[in-house]
Amino acid sequence: MPLPDDDHTGSRIREQRRLKHLTQRQLADRIPYSLSYLSQVECGARHATPGFVAAVAQALRVESSDLTGPSAMTSLPPDRLLALVAPIREALDRYDLGPNPDLPAIRPVPELVAAAETLCRQVRATHLRAAAKALPFLIVELTHTVWTTPSTETWRALASAYRTAHDVALKFDHPDLARVALDRMGWAASRASDPCMEAVQRYKRGTLWRGATSLQLIRSGQALLTGQTSREALAVTGQLHLGMATVAAKQRDGAGVEAHLAAARELADRVGGEAGEVHWLSFGRTNVRLHELGTSIAMGDYDTALRQARALKLPASTLTSRRARYLVDRAYVEMEAGSPKTSLRYLAEARKVAPEQTRHLPGTRATIRGLVHLSRRAPDSLGGMARWIGM
Repeated sequence: MPLPDDDHTGSRIREQRRLKHLTQRQLADRIPYSLSYLSQVECGARHATPGFVAAVAQALRVESSDLTGPSAMTSLPPDRLLALVAPIREALDRYDLGPNPDLPAIRPVPELVAAAETLCRQVRATHLRAAAKALPFLIVELTHTVWTTPSTETWRALASAYRTAHDVALKFDHPDLARVALDRMGWAASRASDPCMEAVQRYKRGTLWRGATSLQLIRSGQALLTGQTSREALAVTGQLHLGMATVAAKQRDGAGVEAHLAAARELADRVGGEAGEVHWLSFGRTNVRLHELGTSIAMGDYDTALRQARALKLPASTLTSRRARYLVDRAYVEMEAGSPKTSLRYLAEARKVAPEQTRHLPGTRATIRGLVHLSRRAPDSLGGMARWIGM
């Protein structure tokens, strides 16, 4: 069944009620309002007054804000999350301030380059907090270095660090900060004279919001690589086709989806099947199949998505971040197929594989919300999962 598209106070009351194992009658007995009024609020037929919301929140032992607005999808208390994100924001702000006279000894360039690569690896392994803690000082060091002894190598490493800032910010549900990081990535990549890095930045920009300019942005990235036949350029071009397939799916352009997937398949064959090491894009046949699944979900073709998800066997070399995303997608399509127990099992597996990432994926929340709507009374395991994401 399709996921309910209502997102109002009444729907959130219904979700919280089911998570507390209460029927409408049982909740109505605990508040000074009628069963009829509660029923009409839950289905959206009547407005929930502040007094009603306060009474329901007290009865359910939740905050009123849990009922009046979406819960924050944070894996950490706000102060601890801010402690991770604020230094990244400050480091991004230093990009045009020149050399930093207050820095202690700067690491040698080879160590800085290796550190940037390590952070990329940590994000793909979903070690987000570790990456977030190490990232700000690396950005500060690299920023100082490109102002004092600029080189293609250091500009490229700085662009990579900015890209990691985007990845971390996005996974921590800070899309505005992710956008700033991408702007910085483009600034550094252009100074590195690295068309592949610039193309990756256009791809990231195009897929961040998936708006009216998304396809134009990604095409401009492809134009940077016109005529290039290196394995690196082919892999990046292939990933850009996957990005355009994702955007086309959001626009319900089935022909566009298939055209870009076909181009990506052909390029995956040309790079030898897998080129996951190129710019940490994970491009290859496996990623093409994962995007086939993702575009089917985006198009609402859940029968096809279910067949694709059940047929897909991920190789042992699949990065943790990709594996967790697949598990969440699998959970979603199993939920849509009316298999709540199977869906919950895949969510639990995703949580085990990559807890920091799984907690923030929009698909996780969508699946849990759908499972709650499918259940007259949410089982304890589902209730625990809902509490885990802050729902």
